[in-house]
Amino acid sequence: QVQLVESGGGLVQAGGSLRLSCAASGSAFSIVAMAWYRQAPGKQRDLVARLNSDGSINYVESVKGRFTASRDNAKNTAYLQMNSLKPEDTAVYYCAANIQTPNSRKDYWGQGTQVTVAS
Repeated sequence: QVQLVESGGGLVQAGGSLRLSCAASGSAFSIVAMAWYRQAPGKQRDLVARLNSDGSINYVESVKGRFTASRDNAKNTAYLQMNSLKPEDTAVYYCAANIQTPNSRKDYWGQGTQVTVAS
């Protein structure tokens, strides 16, 4: 069984920065692709950044130039560096990974980490 564990959320003032981490653990798995999503209160879960299997990274327009997603393959960990945070970035942030195991290929989700940006 594979698990994703996120960390790094918290409360920050507008204009501040946070760095989220998402570590995958388990046995006999390989990560095909990873992504970061967020869900604000009363809203649907939306894609923030996608780290594709070819190494490319896609961002939603609202975070371009402020957020940077990265991945450390050796550590099976993805990061989301968030700079110039705005109150509208307040949400629960989730990581997701498309993971290949000997028996299957499917998506896994982390438990989410709260990011609150105070104005």
